[in-house]
Amino acid sequence: MINTYHRVGHGPHAVIVLHGWFGDAHAFAPMEAALDGGAFSYVFMDCRGYGGMRGAAGDYSLDEVARDALALADALDFATFSVVGHSMGGMALERLALLAPLRLRKLVAVAPVPSCGVALDGAARQLFLDASANVDARRAIIDRSTGGRLPATWLDWKAQYSWESSDQAAFAAYFLAWSGTDFSGEAMRAACALPLLALVGEHDPRFDADLMRRTYLAWYPQARLEVLANAGHYPMNETPLALAASIEAFLTEKD
Repeated sequence: MINTYHRVGHGPHAVIVLHGWFGDAHAFAPMEAALDGGAFSYVFMDCRGYGGMRGAAGDYSLDEVARDALALADALDFATFSVVGHSMGGMALERLALLAPLRLRKLVAVAPVPSCGVALDGAARQLFLDASANVDARRAIIDRSTGGRLPATWLDWKAQYSWESSDQAAFAAYFLAWSGTDFSGEAMRAACALPLLALVGEHDPRFDADLMRRTYLAWYPQARLEVLANAGHYPMNETPLALAASIEAFLTEKD
């Protein structure tokens, strides 16, 4: 089985994009018009249970996401490629770097969940657990993760988009996967030498610059951090042009 995907561009530098918990293959749509399709081939993959993969069986783990991405790269004849991962896709990106480091060129982790997972207290954990079956809980999470500063209409739209583009069972399982998985020891022992850019929004209260310094920048010798102004956890929606510019500036640097 090859995961469904959405492609932008047919350039020589292949890039597989892994969406977050509230996304799907079209979650990056607001920035697509700014992407250089002559230089890059962007492939936005649906994780199992999302988008065109709704109803697909699986264990809904981050290792499965990484292996599906590698299978998609094989199907598309991408001998080497870069990876962009948002939120839980950032954790899958780390897993992929462990599975096939010699095939990867560069890593871009956008507001990522690090490979150590994220510890949540009782109330916060319950809100996230409720989100699989409650669109209002999803809206509350989106509001908090963007700093409580965005229009109500957009919050409604984002929560509904998530609701319609994902299976409830997969959504619930992925939360347990990205919050409870910890393979950071393996990541640190591997000491991945791949160039990595960690991008976070200045208004993201949880996946912020301090977390990046304690994780990605501490674990990856060639990692660096960039903070996106006027963005929270969803820079592809909040600051799409700035996000596209940062990604492509990093990808076009000499390896």
